Amino acid sequence: MQDQYRTVAHAGVHETEVNRSRFLCALAPAATEREAQEFVAAVRKEHADANHNCWAYVIGADASVQKASDDGEPGGTAGVPMLQMLLRRDMRYVVAVVTRYFGGVKLGAGGLIRAYGGAVGEAVDALGIVTRRRFRLATVTVDHQRAGKVQNDLRATGRAVRDVRYGEVVTIEIGLPDADVAAFRAWLADATAGTARFDLGGEAYGDA
Repeated sequence: MQDQYRTVAHAGVHETEVNRSRFLCALAPAATEREAQEFVAAVRKEHADANHNCWAYVIGADASVQKASDDGEPGGTAGVPMLQMLLRRDMRYVVAVVTRYFGGVKLGAGGLIRAYGGAVGEAVDALGIVTRRRFRLATVTVDHQRAGKVQNDLRATGRAVRDVRYGEVVTIEIGLPDADVAAFRAWLADATAGTARFDLGGEAYGDA
């Protein structure tokens, strides 16, 4: 797995104009290919009167899924430049749809490539990027007497506390970089006089 990836900070739309044609780039994070396809379908429905709704998406921290469509524009002038822009910006788990309202002036192949790729680049700049890092999920189980201090210490050292559950004991779910697991295990044993239980879970990505 990749240690980190970049994606768009949030969904949004950015508009540019080239020779009287309007280019609206709708950009959104997408956790799965299905999510990306649903986003494309929603934009196409919203702009059913547009000349073209071209799209591209990249799914997977290693960019394992890459797809694009020219939606009626000359082959290779829309979807591929959009995809290339996403890859050039190292964007992952992201979908882009560029809606074109024709303004009466033909742009030619080179002009279309620049317009579609540029619309995506400008939208990425406008909406912003977040970096998500890979970490291990882990569970700390501790008695009520020590739980408050453990939680405070975790937050004070910048640990990602994901969930806290109270029962007979207190269960705290956290995220840890792989490299920190051994040191954290030792710290926890010291902080709780060896009374806390520590269980490692799977892997996930979270905000850097």
